[in-house]
Amino acid sequence: MEKIIVLGYGVLGVFLFNLSLICFIGSIANISFFPYLIDDHPRGDLFSAFLINLLLIAIFGLQHSVMARPQFKRWLTKFIPAELERTTYVICASLLLFFLCAFWYPIPEIIWDIQHPLGEQVLWGLFGFGWLLGMFSSGLIDFFDLMGIRQVYSYVRKIPYIPPRFRVISIYHYIRHPVMLGTLIGLWATPFMTLGHLLLAGGFTIYIFIGIHWSEPRIASYPPPAGAKLRFAEQARADFGICPRRPEQFAFHRTPAFP
Repeated sequence: MEKIIVLGYGVLGVFLFNLSLICFIGSIANISFFPYLIDDHPRGDLFSAFLINLLLIAIFGLQHSVMARPQFKRWLTKFIPAELERTTYVICASLLLFFLCAFWYPIPEIIWDIQHPLGEQVLWGLFGFGWLLGMFSSGLIDFFDLMGIRQVYSYVRKIPYIPPRFRVISIYHYIRHPVMLGTLIGLWATPFMTLGHLLLAGGFTIYIFIGIHWSEPRIASYPPPAGAKLRFAEQARADFGICPRRPEQFAFHRTPAFP
C-alpha cells in the first residue's frame, strides 16, 4: 500500500505540473477555453489589482526560492523521505501557479495592440516558440528527474537515488539558460499587451534575473575541466531548484569545442 501511495504521489506531481503549465500558457494567450484569463474583465480598482498581483508573483517566487534552498530541504526531509522532496516541490509550485491564475486581477489598459496580420502571426509564432523552447530544454536536462519521478522510483524500489549525469547536448552548447530564455519569450511575445500582462511579464522577468544573478557565483566557483559548458548544465538544474552536486561528483561530458 505504501508503494502505491508513493507512486500516486509522484504521478500527481507530474499531472499537476503539466496541467498548471497548460493553464498558465492558456491564460496568457487569453484562450477562452480556460476559466481564468489574464486579460479578463477587471475585478477591482487599479491599486488593489496592482497590490494583489504583485503579492501573487512574490508568493510564487518565494516558494521557488525558499523550497530550493538546502536548509529548507534538510528541514523538510525530517518529515518526509528525501526521495519525495522533489515531488513535493513540484506539487507546491504547480498549486501556486493555479493559485496565481485563479486570483490574478486583470488590468485591461492597453499597452500595445498589433493588428497587422503579419505582425500578429510573427508574435504568436514567437509565443509558441518560446514555450516550446522552454519545454524542450527542460526535457534535455532529464524530465523524470525534474519532476521527481526518478526519486520516487528509487524509493519504491528501495535503491539509492543517483542523480543523472550532466550531459551538455543540443541547444545547451549555444545558450546558457534556454529554459529561462524560452519563458521570457513566451511571456513577452504577444500582439495584445495589457497593463496586467505587462505586470506579470515584468514581475517574472525580474525574478528570473534575480535567480540567475544569485546562482551564477555558485556555479562559477566549480572547477570543471570541461570548462563553461558543464556549468551550463549545472545552471540548468539550479534554475529548477535542484541542488548542484559537489565538484567531486561531476560526471564530465567533453565536446570537440571544449577539449
